[in-house]
Amino acid sequence: MMGPETIAHRGGLWDDAAENTIEGFRRCAELGLDWIETDVHASSDGVLFAVHDPDLGRLADRPERLSDLTAAELDRIELRGGGRLPRLSAVVEELPAVSFNIDVKADRSVAATVRLVRRMDLGPRIRLASFSAARLTRLRTALPGVRTSAGTAETARFLALGARAARAFDPGLDALQVPYRRGPLRVVTRRFVREAHRAGLLVHVWTVNDAARMRALADLGVDGIVTDRPARALAVLADHRSPGKSVPSGESIPPGE
Repeated sequence: MMGPETIAHRGGLWDDAAENTIEGFRRCAELGLDWIETDVHASSDGVLFAVHDPDLGRLADRPERLSDLTAAELDRIELRGGGRLPRLSAVVEELPAVSFNIDVKADRSVAATVRLVRRMDLGPRIRLASFSAARLTRLRTALPGVRTSAGTAETARFLALGARAARAFDPGLDALQVPYRRGPLRVVTRRFVREAHRAGLLVHVWTVNDAARMRALADLGVDGIVTDRPARALAVLADHRSPGKSVPSGESIPPGE
């Protein structure tokens, strides 16, 4: 019995390493994960770093923006949670068996992303993501055929129209990556998953750390669970695949959803 794939959100959370660090990425590889989710920003000299925030305040108690520092300067910064900011090129070189779901966080990072993907021939190993429709358009135009997930507007269109919406999607779009719920709106329902599969699209749900919710989503038939706790997800989903397992009370799915 197959189940959802575990996708490590920002390389996972670990006691001795901050998010989006080579130490965390290595642990994901050691667990045998096929996919890691990460984010990218470019330095002032156009080098891509795996990092979520545009500045160093939360991660290193420093006021600078990444775009104001050179790659050499960013290489030397120690993070509050342990480790340093990794260059994306170094990460993909060190972990050749892992694929990366890359969220391009800023407009100025698009050109650097395109250059790196072309230079390292990363197309088969990546999926590109962004909330920005304009950013996704630039990436898809420059890198035709590279997998992408749906942006915010495309996801909203799919929620309204179902599989019919996919007729207008870019050929490289292969996944809907969504939260379980957005405010009062329940996004991931049985109907949503069914319509996505009917359109040939994967459903990845973020960011899920609760074991009961993981089991409930597995029962719905989602294709991937994005989580800060990859080791927990692997254990929970492996157990859920065992015969006789069912959705726990409190996470049951209402009829028709």
